[in-house]
Amino acid sequence: MLLHRKDVLLLQQRYEFCVCVKVECDESDEYNHFILKYSRNNAIGFIGLGQMGFKMANNLYRKSGAPFVLYDLNAPVIDKFIELQQTSSLAEIRIAKTPKEVAQAASVVITMLPNSPHVEEVYLGEEGLVHAVDKDNLLIDSSTIDQSVAKSVAEAIIAKGARAIDAPVSGGIVGAEAATLTFMVGAPTTEDFDRAQPILSQMGKNIIHCGKSGSGQTAKICNNMLLAISMIGVSETMNLGRKLGMDPKLLANILNSSTGRCWSSDTYNPVPGILPNVPSSNDYKGGFATKLMAKDLRLAVNAANDTQSTILLGTVAQQLYNQLSETPGFKDKDFSSIYQWLNLNKDD
Repeated sequence: MLLHRKDVLLLQQRYEFCVCVKVECDESDEYNHFILKYSRNNAIGFIGLGQMGFKMANNLYRKSGAPFVLYDLNAPVIDKFIELQQTSSLAEIRIAKTPKEVAQAASVVITMLPNSPHVEEVYLGEEGLVHAVDKDNLLIDSSTIDQSVAKSVAEAIIAKGARAIDAPVSGGIVGAEAATLTFMVGAPTTEDFDRAQPILSQMGKNIIHCGKSGSGQTAKICNNMLLAISMIGVSETMNLGRKLGMDPKLLANILNSSTGRCWSSDTYNPVPGILPNVPSSNDYKGGFATKLMAKDLRLAVNAANDTQSTILLGTVAQQLYNQLSETPGFKDKDFSSIYQWLNLNKDD
């Protein structure tokens, strides 16, 4: 946007959001670019528009009505997000060049990133959030990472006077799209949790305070370890029933009205055709990738080793998902594709 100084002043009077403008000026002017900050406390930053983050950000943007500041290394996904909002008359969206710019322009920042190194880079890197935060900032990390990294990142942010919480999620792509996610929150104080809760409730249904920094990650890796174990169990059960000649839909109905009922069976069944609108009925596309489940199980096993906890089934689940994610064609498939993998070269 090319503006004269008088136009910039008019913008300042009319709008209450962050806007990046290029100002036309003569050579004697010391400024070529301005980043105008209007009501920074009303703006929300979102970093990480992957399969989960995109849907979470979409719900938050549409429900909050707040100005948005976006950052993602994948430029096309930002273009896609902005294009999706073009039919609406909601608040402005600004694209930041670095995580640092996001913290400069928005007081609340949500991050949804693939793993611990990504989180450390976005928060503590050369152009990281830590270099721009102040007492007005609340940083919410919804990535699933090592508990130790979650704690160290939070400590670094808090040392700068800002607030930081970890808030990993459960509910998958379906929950992200429907805004029914469960947020497991590790917050140093009740005040931090209370400030984050209204924001998280626009992306989720259950917002649970698990304890201090890092406790959200503890809850998440425990949940995902159980999820992996149950998905393997349902896949083996459905496969056995099919091999014995039972109709898969009938078997699923029996399980879902009996003591074997679980989320992996009644909501996310791994057998194609049992349920609509789940990855198994779409060639296992979308959903929660096997490589990510393998990562989460590694986090669980590492935590178990650190605390000398016995996790026999968790260890087996990690080994199976490592093999699954390394099998050609399965790395990016949904984790329920373990059912398909069990039948490789074994179908009748």
